[in-house]
Amino acid sequence: MTGIITDFIYKIAPRALWQAAEAAGRFDGAPVDHADGFIHFSTAAQVAETASRHFAGQHDLVLVAIRAAALDPAALRWERSRGGALFPHLYGSLGLDAVAWVRPLPLSADGRHIFPELEG
Repeated sequence: MTGIITDFIYKIAPRALWQAAEAAGRFDGAPVDHADGFIHFSTAAQVAETASRHFAGQHDLVLVAIRAAALDPAALRWERSRGGALFPHLYGSLGLDAVAWVRPLPLSADGRHIFPELEG
């Protein structure tokens, strides 16, 4: 499914990987993205669960907010996960001009990530 479902989508990434993307001027994805053939993103409603499932207990992460409308509409696809929810996937590199902001994603004392206020 193509088209924009929400204004912002989010990517969780290790800080070093994101810094490399900033140096390169684009984000080509994390190892899991390369394996799957697209860059995985989450909506504001999905990103906390993504963090707990795939980044539990990990330090030194960043949360990247991307303006969905700034992405190539042919490359951004909303696809069903195993659970049936629609997730945004980008088939291609993420140009940094689409990035609204990048913020640290620290851990609380109980090991859960602390999210800034998110826009849907």
